[in-house]
Amino acid sequence: MDHEFALQTLKAVLSSSEEAISVVNTKGELVYWNEAAESTYQIKKEEILGKNIREFFVQEDVMHLRVLETGIAVRDVYHIPRPDKHVLISTSLIYNEHNEVIGSLSLEKDISSTIQLNERLTSASEELQQLRQHMKLQHDDPFSKIKGINTIIQQIIHQAKKMAKTDATILITGESGVGKELFAHAIHEKSLRNGKPFIPINCGAIPNALFESELFGYEGGAYTGATKGGKPGKLELASGGTLFLDEVGELPLEMQVKLLRALQDKEMYRIGGLAPKKIDVRIVAATNRQLDKMVAEGTFRSDLYYRLNVFSIDIPSLRERRDDIPYLIYDFLEEFTYKYQKQDYAIEPHALSLLCKYDWPGNIRELRNMIERLVVLSDNGQIMEVDVSSLFHFGARTTEVKSVSLTAEKAQLEKERIIEALQSTYGNKSITAKKLGMSRATLYAKMRKYGITFEKE
Repeated sequence: MDHEFALQTLKAVLSSSEEAISVVNTKGELVYWNEAAESTYQIKKEEILGKNIREFFVQEDVMHLRVLETGIAVRDVYHIPRPDKHVLISTSLIYNEHNEVIGSLSLEKDISSTIQLNERLTSASEELQQLRQHMKLQHDDPFSKIKGINTIIQQIIHQAKKMAKTDATILITGESGVGKELFAHAIHEKSLRNGKPFIPINCGAIPNALFESELFGYEGGAYTGATKGGKPGKLELASGGTLFLDEVGELPLEMQVKLLRALQDKEMYRIGGLAPKKIDVRIVAATNRQLDKMVAEGTFRSDLYYRLNVFSIDIPSLRERRDDIPYLIYDFLEEFTYKYQKQDYAIEPHALSLLCKYDWPGNIRELRNMIERLVVLSDNGQIMEVDVSSLFHFGARTTEVKSVSLTAEKAQLEKERIIEALQSTYGNKSITAKKLGMSRATLYAKMRKYGITFEKE
């Protein structure tokens, strides 16, 4: 009786699972096919159970057959069973009590909503990028958008202008928030490719399972039910222009090999493609990590590192160019008083002194966000010392900032990043979570952790 109860319970659990579950024996015959599998593949149990899986699917696409043949389990393999359905397949072997293989079990997680959201965001991002590219620059010099009077930053801008005129790859390094993407945009606009696309790709925000299709695209028929005509990847979209690889240090090792080959051969293959496609792109990469150390540790390929590092630009942190802090403060004051239609703001000397003493671990991005908050929250056109202190608790942070732990600094940067993302999405938690590369549950947990409250506008 207990055995029968356990068996029926197991059947109920498998049947009610939202994941498509299938089991085949060593001959490839289906012995289990749950309701989610019926929905995913539009094949009823009565049609498929007891029959060989080869009768229904192309052999190369079937993870069951691959795992049975190789004896190696697979995890999170991206698959498109039909045009509106995207799944991640994990398949493992089944053994009997004698440790003999008797079949395989496959679980397929539906990620269609995630993919569809990503496609909508990508489409919106591309439309925004096109609008930006068609807007006239306020000045003839695109580098005029990079603010600073510091001697070092001016020297870097001067060098970057020279680099922009070449077609060589450029590696931009620096902490988060120093303006790496701003430099990448300026380099593109100053180059001979300025009339062509500038295509950014954030290497740290794309799941590994989707990276190849994002970078190289895929042909129609590359996957079961793939979009007719296929889809171009970022490399193809950037052809003739500039591909900006942001957070390049997060690029998976296997993708490093494929990217290097494409750059060397100046051609690439879409997933499922038989004919190479010529590409003509200028690569600008950026990272806040030390790639030379990653090369030594074996987490970043040395040949790709040297390929990307033909020219390098190391942008100093804001604490290394303190003479720029007052200049940037007044520049941001002008920007936000205009944006929020406020009267001209004056900043009290003690308030300015507090802002200049702070080390700004989030760099220019953090300073800009702070000035925006001060403009919004301060009254009577005057930013006072108490206004600054109430937002940043400077009494402790200016004296202890140099001894703050790395963990605390990372937490502060993460908090700033979440706040910035929420602001940019007008409080939309779903889009914010996707933008930050985390689940909604994780986003809510971190918002509670950091005491962030942000209502959707």
